[in-house]
Amino acid sequence: MLFKPIMWIKKDPEKAQVFWPSDELKEKAWLNDETIYKEAAKDPVAFWAKLAREGIEWFKEWDETYRWEPPYYKWFVNGKLNISYNALDRHVKTWRRNKAAIIWVPEPPDEKERVLTYFDLYREVNKFANVLRSLGVKKGDRVGIYLPMIPEVQIAMLACARIGAIHSVVFSAFSGKSLKERMMDAEAKVLVTVDGYYRRGKQVNLKAEADKGVEGTSIQKVVVVQRMGIDVNMVEGRDNWWHELMKNADDYCKPEVIDSEDILYLLYTSGTTGKPKGVEHHTGGYAVQAYWTAKWDFDLHDEDVFWCTADIGWVTGHTYGCYGPLLVGATMLEYEGAPNYPQEDRWWSIVENCGVTVFYTAPTAIRMFMQWGEEWPKKHNLNSLRILGTVGEPINEEAWLWYSHKIGGGRCPVIDTWWQTETGGTLINSLPGIGPFIPTVAGRSFPGTQHEILDESGNPMSVGEGGYLVQKGPFAPGMLRNVWRNPARYKEYFSVYGEKYYYTSDGARKWDALGNIRLTGRVDDVMKVAGHRLSTAELENAITSHEAVVECAVVAAPHDIKGEVPVAFVTLKKEIESSDKLIKDLIKHVDVTIGPTARPDKIVFTSELPKTRSGKIMRRILKSLVRNQPIGDTTTLMNPESVRRLREEVGYEE
Repeated sequence: MLFKPIMWIKKDPEKAQVFWPSDELKEKAWLNDETIYKEAAKDPVAFWAKLAREGIEWFKEWDETYRWEPPYYKWFVNGKLNISYNALDRHVKTWRRNKAAIIWVPEPPDEKERVLTYFDLYREVNKFANVLRSLGVKKGDRVGIYLPMIPEVQIAMLACARIGAIHSVVFSAFSGKSLKERMMDAEAKVLVTVDGYYRRGKQVNLKAEADKGVEGTSIQKVVVVQRMGIDVNMVEGRDNWWHELMKNADDYCKPEVIDSEDILYLLYTSGTTGKPKGVEHHTGGYAVQAYWTAKWDFDLHDEDVFWCTADIGWVTGHTYGCYGPLLVGATMLEYEGAPNYPQEDRWWSIVENCGVTVFYTAPTAIRMFMQWGEEWPKKHNLNSLRILGTVGEPINEEAWLWYSHKIGGGRCPVIDTWWQTETGGTLINSLPGIGPFIPTVAGRSFPGTQHEILDESGNPMSVGEGGYLVQKGPFAPGMLRNVWRNPARYKEYFSVYGEKYYYTSDGARKWDALGNIRLTGRVDDVMKVAGHRLSTAELENAITSHEAVVECAVVAAPHDIKGEVPVAFVTLKKEIESSDKLIKDLIKHVDVTIGPTARPDKIVFTSELPKTRSGKIMRRILKSLVRNQPIGDTTTLMNPESVRRLREEVGYEE
């Protein structure tokens, strides 16, 4: 057994299951001694300098490790490197030359998998870097990438990095309008897209959306990957087929010497709370953080097959579906399609067939699998798995335990990671060889980083108390350096508690004296019910702990007397039927778990919640429904029909 449970009883307020790594797991892990936290805390700057030398090849070492000019900071000042070189060239000089870098699984089950070795990937990246140069792309130019989960997306990203171009990846499920908004802000010169791709057995014509997104922008050239072979509109003089350009491209492109603080990429936030902002991540610090968090958080070894299920359009896909695994020389799996095509065991079939050892996904996906039933993973041998990870939002206890036992067989630690688009990489989680692994508790700050939980006045909270999560300087190397052409927005991150704190906008609770932290959700997901502050995440966790519930989303509805009241949208297990009695049972369950103040004003049963294709629940839409406000754009939803059904349930009137 790699994973041994013990029971630890907290004095306050309830019992908590705590799990620790076995001796076998500790022996294998890169880190197994918790003194690493104390060592890093003594001098975080010296600690990161040591990691930078050990993990990354530099063309020139830096003159100054960390520079703080409030609210701006720099890492590895005047250091020179190339992240594409680090992800590829240094590996092809070793035995890893013919090791699998990417195992690509297409959605159609009868279509053959594609394996790219590090040498294959190296050649393709070099050729496409030369293609970009032939199209007039220079260092500092912006390149838009509007691609689904196919290997060309990593090739395009690494090719941009090779020549010093700044890439901006846009989620392929975003509409042409969303693409246009981002390309206009970035003033992109070239767009890389595809004719189409598969989603649940259907062909999606992405080129049609790309055409809408390019119109009226500064984009001069469009490169189109031929994935489907479908008939698409090709504009003469602007549009070019990827395969035709690659045919005559040289297979070596000398990597550009990049300054540590040169921009690697812009990643725009999803825009659910306002105008998308282009978060800047710079090369040197991001490379160091991506390398070490990938290696230590997921305990990646040469024999591992790592599968991060996130779409490349999100920061998780950037750091753990491209840069991190390739920097450490790992083999990563990439899957094109839906988790339930052709049926609900597709992911587990892939895990079994490809021997996936480390699996990283979202709590929403886990709850979806719970709803489908444990018979689907039971069809497959999942013994290759040794580490499980979660990302995207706080995970409720029932989902954590189901994931651990039904997918991990009780032998796999669950690494519950907290981080953000802005942080560039994971910053709070337990480490596989150290632990502990506690359901609903993310873990400790990654070595070399420091987080605190403060009240509204800036006072630190005691164990068991909740407040606002902040990061204290020196800030993690992979953190954002600015917001593209919007420094005022960047400065807001350092304005709430003063310049020495990065304000995360997340609520958290100090769990124990070890420094373990429980995230309670976004601060803007906090309701004020009759003067009491309630976290929607904690209320959701309470409701999903009921034996009849698979998934839940809570939003605040306005109330004449109380100000706001919680409305819970609840998905039941498939064998359970909704009833008035069940509503009463759930309300009573909330009373017992949290207290009467948190009692939902209304419970709406639904077979499915509106979700993006990355699996995130669109609480913005639910909030609009209960407030009778315009619902807005639903083009990114994987199940837009769910909104139509919910309109009737809540009596929505436009």
